[in-house]
Amino acid sequence: MIIVTGGAGFIGSNIVKALNAKGIKQIIVVDSLKNPSKHLNLNGCTIEDFVDKEDFIKSLGQYKNIRTIFHLGACSDTMETDGRYMMKNNYEYSKALLDFALLHNIDFIYASSASVYGNGDSGFKEDPSCEYPLNIYAFSKYMFDNYVRNIFNYKKNLSSQICGIRYFNVYGYQENHKGRMASVAFHLMNQIKDKEPMKLFEGSQNFKRDFIFIEDAVKINLFFFEKKVNGIFNCGTGKAQSFNDIALALQKMNPKTEIKYIPFPDQLIGKYQGFTEADLTRLRKAGFTENFNTVEEGVKKYYNQFIKTGGYLI
Repeated sequence: MIIVTGGAGFIGSNIVKALNAKGIKQIIVVDSLKNPSKHLNLNGCTIEDFVDKEDFIKSLGQYKNIRTIFHLGACSDTMETDGRYMMKNNYEYSKALLDFALLHNIDFIYASSASVYGNGDSGFKEDPSCEYPLNIYAFSKYMFDNYVRNIFNYKKNLSSQICGIRYFNVYGYQENHKGRMASVAFHLMNQIKDKEPMKLFEGSQNFKRDFIFIEDAVKINLFFFEKKVNGIFNCGTGKAQSFNDIALALQKMNPKTEIKYIPFPDQLIGKYQGFTEADLTRLRKAGFTENFNTVEEGVKKYYNQFIKTGGYLI
């Protein structure tokens, strides 16, 4: 049995579909459908059960014969201002789930975030010396990574896997429900559909991020699922590209669509990563050798699916 928390969400639902493609159907999806549109991400999936996230954490003891927990569930809104909610939802919930996994020898693969690197002045290596979170979301992820590191320090002979996957800027299929937190690619594609100019912040030619296509992020998850490696690993391409590159890739397929630059929001000043680029040394050393889609390649695949299905995997 596999459990996927956040399994109706963006990365989680893509992982469920990838597990199905490998013939794995005994899957329990844990999530909240307070946003009912998320159910569209599970259409076409084969799962054994769906459990609300609050019911799940209150009744952990009833779950037996679990092989692996993919823990993707979290509040990912980087503009959330309720720190108490963020820590309870992202940090305390994750601790309880990991403690359960350790007690029952269950492999645990969880979502960390490149947001822990802050402005990136110290680099993007999976090391505390590089980490300085700029918002409460990043801090919640940072704290859980440190909780995991303490376990690695004090328990040298773990009987089950603990693997943190530190996502950089993931974009691709099935992020429709995310609203303002959806990728820039998703918002630009919708602007094209509405026959509007593609809107980017002023300076987007110089804002560079490590954009990783969802197919590549899923491959990294499946690699660690099969290899049972412990540690915290970056999930990026190792190559930063600009937000402008995304718009230009879409413009190639829609030559009549213009790019319009809008003022940078005041509320993001001091809380915005202007540059990210994953250090892949640890990922490659673990044995992951796959190549990654460039922005141009990934955006083209995403746009073609968006035209056919609105971006859903059907």
